Amino acid sequence: MTDSYDVKDISLAAQGRLRTQWAAQEMPVLGLISERFEKEKPLKGVRLSGCLHITTETANLAKTLTAGGASLVLCASNPLSTQDDVASSLVVNDEIPVFAIKGEDNETYYKHIHAALDHRPQVTIDDGADLVSTIHKERADLIGDVIGGTEETTTGVIRLRAMARDGVLLYPIIAVNDALTKHYFDNRYGTGQSTIDGILRATNILLAGKNFVVAGYGWCGRGISMRARGMGASVVITEVDPLRALEAVMDGFRVMPMSEAAEIGEIFVTATGDVNVLDRHHFEVMRDGAILANSGHFNVEINIPALEKLAVEVREPRVGVGQYFMADGRRLSLLGEGRLVNLAMAEGHPASVMDMSFANQALGIEYLIRKGRALEKKVYPVPEEIDAEIARLKLAAMGLEIDTLTPEQEKYLSSWEEGT
Repeated sequence: MTDSYDVKDISLAAQGRLRTQWAAQEMPVLGLISERFEKEKPLKGVRLSGCLHITTETANLAKTLTAGGASLVLCASNPLSTQDDVASSLVVNDEIPVFAIKGEDNETYYKHIHAALDHRPQVTIDDGADLVSTIHKERADLIGDVIGGTEETTTGVIRLRAMARDGVLLYPIIAVNDALTKHYFDNRYGTGQSTIDGILRATNILLAGKNFVVAGYGWCGRGISMRARGMGASVVITEVDPLRALEAVMDGFRVMPMSEAAEIGEIFVTATGDVNVLDRHHFEVMRDGAILANSGHFNVEINIPALEKLAVEVREPRVGVGQYFMADGRRLSLLGEGRLVNLAMAEGHPASVMDMSFANQALGIEYLIRKGRALEKKVYPVPEEIDAEIARLKLAAMGLEIDTLTPEQEKYLSSWEEGT
């Protein structure tokens, strides 16, 4: 067991190990990569620092990276997303230093980030870009060691692209989030299912017949809307992008401004990556009993300070449910302190979805170690060949086969001379 860690209760390690093994059953692609890494050791001696949700799925990624020879330290990328038994298991059973406690305060959260950075990483692994941001703002002494980094989520990619655009990004980043085998599946099917799971675990409400408002129709919003409709909810979409709004209409959803949706919604979920999507003027017109949840990375999409100022009383009728009483007697319920509801109130994405996301992480890190010093200081997509290989491995693991082009078909598709 490593001597350097900060977890809630080290005695939880046995249960964490069992749950990690359970998740591994649903992660065959990562398992195949781990087998190759064990033999080839492509990450041998490389120092990695990861700021990620400390879950069973992340534990299997961590085991894959260390199987490849990496020296890894982990911290949490969200104060409420850590599974304490998993954090303990990684320390005890895998000798990976972990600095993460579910419910940690803001001071502890950043202390843990600095602890992970004390490892002097050559590759950073981010979910929200807090490692990169902290290095650039406070730990510039580490830049000389860094080959590159990976980023897992939409919010982080947005931040990193802004840094690159402003000319302040100091090392290359692989945008794992933008891989087709990541956002097509993780963001849509993973976020869709796990968000609904978090809401139901927190509230035990019936979705059928409810007005369910989704802010943002990106891949996460698409998935949430699809699953809410599947459970009988009447789904309303709010958007700022005309193309996405049009797509939502064509997909059969109602589309309107949030100012109108606020008056009729019974459940609200934000998934935009932006700030104050639900704001004071929305709270002032919401129905009694409205439920507010967030599936964006940071807890800024719901203006919690404004909600607190409006409230005359706050209660917690269920674990993780903050019930805010307005002066006129209305009650608005905030789930998981406005943090990622699927992780704050449930267990995050199903392992089979994270299998592809974390396969992208593992292969993206391997790619960075081979190519990183030759890359420019900007945000790169996952190479197409990695995306295609992960899809191929996933199909094979599912026992599925697909067609291949005949030489005649390949010629037809590659020639301008072929026609009718």
